[in-house]
Amino acid sequence: MKNVVFISPNFPTNYWQFCRQLKDNGMNVLGIGDQPYDELMQELKDSLTEYYKVDSLEQSEEVYRAIAFFIFKYGRIDWLESNNEYWLERDARFRTDFNIRSGFQIEDIPRIKYKSKMKEFYKKAGIPVARYHLVDDLEGCLDFIEEVGYPVIAKPDNGVGASHTIKITNDEEMHEFIMNKWPSITYIMEEYINGVICSYDAIIDSKGEPMFETGNVTHTSLMDVVNEGGNSTYCILKDLPEDTRVAGRAVVKSFNVKSRFVHFEFFRLLDDQEGLGKKGEIVALEVNMRPSGGFTPDMINFAHSTDVYKIWADMIAFDHSTKPVGSHQFCAFAGLRDDKHYVMSQEEVLEKYKDHMKMSGRIPDVLSNAMGNQFYIATFETEEEMNQFYKTVLEMK
Repeated sequence: MKNVVFISPNFPTNYWQFCRQLKDNGMNVLGIGDQPYDELMQELKDSLTEYYKVDSLEQSEEVYRAIAFFIFKYGRIDWLESNNEYWLERDARFRTDFNIRSGFQIEDIPRIKYKSKMKEFYKKAGIPVARYHLVDDLEGCLDFIEEVGYPVIAKPDNGVGASHTIKITNDEEMHEFIMNKWPSITYIMEEYINGVICSYDAIIDSKGEPMFETGNVTHTSLMDVVNEGGNSTYCILKDLPEDTRVAGRAVVKSFNVKSRFVHFEFFRLLDDQEGLGKKGEIVALEVNMRPSGGFTPDMINFAHSTDVYKIWADMIAFDHSTKPVGSHQFCAFAGLRDDKHYVMSQEEVLEKYKDHMKMSGRIPDVLSNAMGNQFYIATFETEEEMNQFYKTVLEMK
């Protein structure tokens, strides 16, 4: 019987489903988290062989002791995972220190976490990348502007989501950025790409082959959602475009990805851009060596009538899956803000779209900055129906 340590199985709240499928596949599922056991969802309790409560997951020593305890009690750990970007580096360190060879090790982290390091692997896969500059001082940044022009995007080279990501459009804003940037953070500055963010989402087996593939499109810039408090909208596509499939598989090979759930991001150009490509072509953004966040795994299930929690657990247990993929639809996410006044009330939205609605509810505060406060997830046969849904639920008074 394989022993799987799952870090933070209680958050995000839907991740208990990974644990359930592991246990159903005969795994010992050993959870480590900072929430008291009595406060865990019953579904999660039922999915764990044992749970070790630590005061804080930020304290490595506590987590080390938890892993050591599980090794003492259950024997060698076969897998350690959180499926969470925030813990990706820590997961790798624990695997390295405890000789758990089934995932990324600490030496792998630079190429999968630092945006500047990712670029060489995207280029190796034959995918264009934006020109960039690792921020040093004002003079160096202005030299970069001489090369690429305004606007540019500045963000942490090793960061999660759109935190600390800003668009700089002139010298005054550049001076302000240099004066106010966090001195402890290394920033990367990139030429601006006018494109729509799309993704390749896949579960990859131990040979680097996809067991399942799909993709999403983000209709609203995450940077604008975070910085300007906008609505959040994105969708799982009914069918994965062939150029995205080809690009995604090439990136899997370039990064030597094995036995993982991945979320690779690209820009699809809205205009011709010199040095990058023609309108409609794909340009690299960044790799995420974990599932797309929030409710995306559930949305993938709704879009393709399948269960990616099961497919992922099958990958760990058997390195293959027979879980079928059913009919395909668009699955739309709309995240609304409490401080905005919408034409339709929540009750009216739920009534109007009752035949399409798959989930709705409140977004945890820790995620609301990027996703909104109230969410709706609905499926549609056509893109036109989906666009009308967005127009209707987001209409302001």
